Amino acid sequence: MMPFDHETVVGFAKSFGLFYLIILSSICLAWTYWPSNKKGFDEAAQMPVSEGEDRPWR
Repeated sequence: MMPFDHETVVGFAKSFGLFYLIILSSICLAWTYWPSNKKGFDEAAQMPVSEGEDRPWR
């Protein structure tokens, strides 16, 4: 049985955190570059300039 001490927990947390961030980054990149999401990103990019309002908020 593996000892349950501080060093073991820290090592597990570092390893799990590394794999978690790699998987999360891969999912974010795949979602960003998925071809069917292009239209939504293009609309969001044009939203600030397409509203036509060129005046202060108040």
